[in-house]
Amino acid sequence: MGNWIVHWDLVVDDVQKAKRFYGNVFDWGFDDEAFPGYTIVDVGEEGRGGGIMQRPPDAPGNALNSYFGVDDLDTTLAKAEAAGAQVVVPKTEIPGVGFWGMFIDPDGIPIALFEPLPQM
Repeated sequence: MGNWIVHWDLVVDDVQKAKRFYGNVFDWGFDDEAFPGYTIVDVGEEGRGGGIMQRPPDAPGNALNSYFGVDDLDTTLAKAEAAGAQVVVPKTEIPGVGFWGMFIDPDGIPIALFEPLPQM
């Protein structure tokens, strides 16, 4: 797999406010039913959608997270750590979808990773 951006999400203080804002600015559609506590964003036919979520209390701030696709999340997190990154979210399951994790690069930039479930 190439390492392109496969997903993104906005981590915000007020999900309803963010939905109103981005819905008005970009005409995005929203699905609050797919995953509890996570709103799927439909950007239309010409782009890759993402999501909006409530900022967890322990998160350092609001953010736009980009998820890069990887074939092996454990290996990629280990390589990032060996190169000077700090792993902040270890490999975590997204039931029925795949796995995600996150590191902070040496410049303090959060980078999220996504490993899909194997295709049957």
